[in-house]
Amino acid sequence: MTTNPVPDISLNDGNTIPQLGFGVFQITPRDTVQAVRTALETGYRHIDTAQMYGNEAEVGQAIRTAGLARDEVFVTSKLSNAAHRPDDARAAFESTLDALKFDYLDLFLIHWPLPTRYDGDFVTTWRTLEEFRRDGRARSIGVSNFQVPHLERLVAEARVVPAVNQVEVHPYFGNEEVRAYGHRHQILTQAWSPIAQGRVLDDPTVVDVAEEVGRTPAQVVLRWHIQRGDIVFPKSTTPKRIEENFRIFDFELDDTAMERITGLDKGEPGRQGAHPDTFDYLPAGR
Repeated sequence: MTTNPVPDISLNDGNTIPQLGFGVFQITPRDTVQAVRTALETGYRHIDTAQMYGNEAEVGQAIRTAGLARDEVFVTSKLSNAAHRPDDARAAFESTLDALKFDYLDLFLIHWPLPTRYDGDFVTTWRTLEEFRRDGRARSIGVSNFQVPHLERLVAEARVVPAVNQVEVHPYFGNEEVRAYGHRHQILTQAWSPIAQGRVLDDPTVVDVAEEVGRTPAQVVLRWHIQRGDIVFPKSTTPKRIEENFRIFDFELDDTAMERITGLDKGEPGRQGAHPDTFDYLPAGR
């Protein structure tokens, strides 16, 4: 039996997390079970979902039908933007456990800070997540899309420092200020949109590095994230790409290649997703 090559990284609460995961953002519920099953068969043991993705139940179903024990798979979900008030957050968290048919989550995140909603009070929401951690139903808790000022408020006003901050990071947008703050406070960075929705894959520098090391552009970019110490979870519904994205632990990029890819950073103009300071989307219902 082949040893799983994915390293575990220590969180600031003493738990560990696989550095490579499989994301299910924008995968329809109809396609989620098969995609997650393929990922698990490939060797992934970390699945990232969210209440607003609408496919938590299918993630749980895939894990059960794969015949894996609950403690063999690290599962993350995230709080809906519609459920920031404490009682709503409690009900939403219960709904997530029910959908997954789990007794606990490995990691639960506030999906967006929503500073222009809820009177800008994401600290009370965070304290509600602290309840889930205390009662053991969330082994670890963290945030997503938090900027440095948002993190500073939590560090100053809350009892628990987030274990992770899941933010947009890719070669065109290194998000270095947020990553640096996380490093100083032992908050691991999880990179969403790691290949910028495919836009970096045709970049001449990325293509050149890929040719030099005999790998695909996607493998090179994912390896860049791994060597920077971030957690990454590419998503695909194509079995070949799911497997390809997993095969990034049998080669390394040298310092020159790392610097060339890092040098593609465009700063704020490279951001492709919504800006956390102004994003205020509330789904209808959960």
